[in-house]
Amino acid sequence: MTIVQRASDLIGNTPLLELARTGTGTRLLLKLDHLNPTGSCKVRMARQMIDEAELEGRLRPGGHIVEPTSGNTGNGLALVALERGYRFTAVVDHHAAREKLGMLRALGAELVFVECPPDGGVSSVQRRRVAARIAAETGAYHPDQHNHPGNGNGYAGLARELVRQLGHVDVLVAAIGTGGSLCGTARALRAAGAGTHAVAVEPVGSIIFGGAPGIYHQTGAGSPAGFPVGDNVDRSLIGEAHRVSDSDAFAGARVVARRTGVLVGGTTGGAIHVALRRLYAYPAGSAVVVLCNDAGEKYLDSVYDDEWLRARGVLDELAHRRVDRWFTTYAESVRVAMRDKAFPVAVGA
Repeated sequence: MTIVQRASDLIGNTPLLELARTGTGTRLLLKLDHLNPTGSCKVRMARQMIDEAELEGRLRPGGHIVEPTSGNTGNGLALVALERGYRFTAVVDHHAAREKLGMLRALGAELVFVECPPDGGVSSVQRRRVAARIAAETGAYHPDQHNHPGNGNGYAGLARELVRQLGHVDVLVAAIGTGGSLCGTARALRAAGAGTHAVAVEPVGSIIFGGAPGIYHQTGAGSPAGFPVGDNVDRSLIGEAHRVSDSDAFAGARVVARRTGVLVGGTTGGAIHVALRRLYAYPAGSAVVVLCNDAGEKYLDSVYDDEWLRARGVLDELAHRRVDRWFTTYAESVRVAMRDKAFPVAVGA
């Protein structure tokens, strides 16, 4: 057993879980990156952004960091800040999961709240405006995760892990918000010689790929109306883009929990939903990896709570049965393939 000196030294080397496979040999694998410290992949890029700021002289001992966040990036920054002696201010709203806000407080972050829009959507534009104002008034360092190159750079290690674990990644599927995890990982995989096909998944109501704006309840993914899509969304790296409703995303997460005992966040549920729906669309024998970017334990009173879903009109039992049926269909296809291999039918019989 390795003994480390800091929690951030535990970042990385997260395992893979096979969720499904088809009779054609394609596998759907879940990269359990929520097993990083703070329960999210975002701690990878938080550390990288601070590393780069220190190298560039933009952060000095005793410095102050401010960033708008829906929770996961903030918790990553809070962890690294407390380890290195920085003050950290997170600009948040009540759209964020209560557990994420509680973790920020537990890690010593200062929380500045902004009001949510009257329609109940996210306040990304307002959070960003307030963070910029605090930085201008106090001289705090504002990483701006949507445009900071360290965001994407922070996932080079994740790409190396996937290559080491699998040898090749044919399809990479992930929820997209800032773009760092999907595009950063895909870029590093391609730099290593992989021909990885990247699939972006955003909530219905997000405008990253030009869809009609609307309200959505998947936190940490997508961009609302009026929010400028940042540089870390690199469309040249994305082969497919799909939208997933809250009902389908949450059904994906909940069915996985019931089948495997692993709780994932709602946006990961959306990515799983798209991957399951399209698993036969990829060549036989493909390794299809979904990035699990967030731990589901943060959503026990939302994604995994029937009353919360029902109050928002996103509890859909048909959607649950549809996801469950996909798992059953793929398992049956494996049984059929094994039977056909054991008892081949003669040509012309």
